[in-house]
Amino acid sequence: MNLPATMTAWRVVRPGPMAAKPLERSRVPVPRAAAGELLVRVLVCGVCRTDLHVSEGDLPVHRPGVTPGHEVVGEVVALGDGVTGFAPGDRVGIAWLRQTCGRCRYCLRGRENLCPESRYTGWDADGGYAEFAVVPAAYALALPSGYSDDELAPLLCAGLIGYHALARAELPEGGRLGIYGFGGSAHLTAQVAIARGATVHVMTRSAEARRLALELGAVSAGDAADPPPEPLDSAILFAPAGELVLPALAALDRGGTLAIAGIHLSDVPPLNYQRHLFQERQVRSVTANTRADAREFLDFAGDHHLRVSTVPYALAEADRALTDLAGDRVNGAAVLRAT
Repeated sequence: MNLPATMTAWRVVRPGPMAAKPLERSRVPVPRAAAGELLVRVLVCGVCRTDLHVSEGDLPVHRPGVTPGHEVVGEVVALGDGVTGFAPGDRVGIAWLRQTCGRCRYCLRGRENLCPESRYTGWDADGGYAEFAVVPAAYALALPSGYSDDELAPLLCAGLIGYHALARAELPEGGRLGIYGFGGSAHLTAQVAIARGATVHVMTRSAEARRLALELGAVSAGDAADPPPEPLDSAILFAPAGELVLPALAALDRGGTLAIAGIHLSDVPPLNYQRHLFQERQVRSVTANTRADAREFLDFAGDHHLRVSTVPYALAEADRALTDLAGDRVNGAAVLRAT
């Protein structure tokens, strides 16, 4: 493939509220695949709330002027030295987790997502809000068949982190799961839980999201702080709203677990021990998924076709997509089409 010298890419030049236009669309050189890397032509990139946190400065700057985006569906166009197992034309996924040391105690015991030297796409290295991206071949993901590129993109973070959050929530077989917030990640996680026999209750402030939850098989769908109609065995908080931790904990049955799925959360109000934690209720945070998690989830998605609700935008509209996400105007998962 004859590669152009430059490409369109969005860069976070002034982290801050979306109203202040923190992203800038630029012409930049097309990257080259270094040893062990793949150069990928971006077909679609999902728009994740983490991209919003990077753009608005909720997360500290790791790479000045970074190109966001870590839900990349692309086509391999070039291989760096030493790469095997891939060929030009292969369709691959680029996800959030980009690099780990492979030597620390976390990596060696299968918890590479906790590696102190971990690096992330769209935060430590340029991501998919561009026409081309590079990825270490060891972290590129094979994609399941039966999905369009638009549908695959949200699986690569929204799906992965929801799957990991579901594991962290320790939902018992046939259990009752509460989901707080119902966007790109939650609508996929609900389907996984329902496919496994769970009863799912959704709490979200969006009326459209409540309708979608019921269409996907949730037993109930109420407002964000409403109590569910029955005690919960487990709950997952997807909304980055710390004030929802309290009603989520209060809704748990004895021994229940709340998993907090976001990389960023606003401050949590004071807890009342008797009401929110006693009777062995517990709270767990969720960090990135491991590559093993990713492969397991993508295999599940291949065997159980998930309905992926997407809202498409052109690559040139990346700032509008993030602004809509910040304003809770995206019902499902926003995706950027590079072509």
